[in-house]
Amino acid sequence: MHVKNLAARRAAFRKLHESGCFVIPNPWDVGSARALERQGFKALATTSSGFAWSRGRPDNAMDVEAVLEHCREIVEATNLAVNADFEDGHARDLDGLKKNVRRCIGTGIAGLSIEDATGDAAQPLYELSEAVTRIRAAREAIDASGEDVMLIARAECFLTGHSDPLNESLKRLKAYAEAGADCLYAPGAKTPEQIRAIVQAVVPKPVNVLVGWPAQFTLDDLAKLGVRRVSVGGALAGSAWGGFLRTTRRLLEGHFDGFAQNATHAQMNTMFADGD
Repeated sequence: MHVKNLAARRAAFRKLHESGCFVIPNPWDVGSARALERQGFKALATTSSGFAWSRGRPDNAMDVEAVLEHCREIVEATNLAVNADFEDGHARDLDGLKKNVRRCIGTGIAGLSIEDATGDAAQPLYELSEAVTRIRAAREAIDASGEDVMLIARAECFLTGHSDPLNESLKRLKAYAEAGADCLYAPGAKTPEQIRAIVQAVVPKPVNVLVGWPAQFTLDDLAKLGVRRVSVGGALAGSAWGGFLRTTRRLLEGHFDGFAQNATHAQMNTMFADGD
């Protein structure tokens, strides 16, 4: 792998988490990654859903080999630091988890997230003790690599339908912070009260908030709550697919007005004119 300034990317990525609040958007392929870089974003994060949809699959359907190749592709596509949406590490056993984390680091990513969702409807979340052990194992794998890669721990309580998602998230995120996570994340938290409680629970460690809906608050509002970074998950991919589906429905009806808001041929060619 030939990636320029990998150490500098990772150092810059860590520094972004030290103060302020930044948006880390989620591309789903090389073109979207390069477009986001050209628009001026400071870092990128992969999206399991956006990537899966680009391959005609549902979220969480991609195997570890495909995910690793995708991470490598996005890292090589830009000069920005990339955070990997690494789901649950793609392994239930700790040895497999550590191996996969090491392999993910090898793609050149600057951070990776490990979530506590199992994908099993009968038991949607790993038991807390096991989830903590898994975060600790990921931390050990990163430390053993000698690379400056950030570990983001995700509590999936809101997204898995937990009966008390906020309090369960707070309990889990505190434990994950103690287990060595660098950044904490509870996707699905939406209200200022929920977000403030999460930030306060793990201070001084940084918190990521997911905003993938037309929220009324702004980045400045989230910064005032103490949030360090904001990702959008599959929402950008969903935006692209939404435009595609609306336009194709109109085509089926015999109309062509769905193209009214298209990026122009010239605009796209200009954006990508410099190639690699």
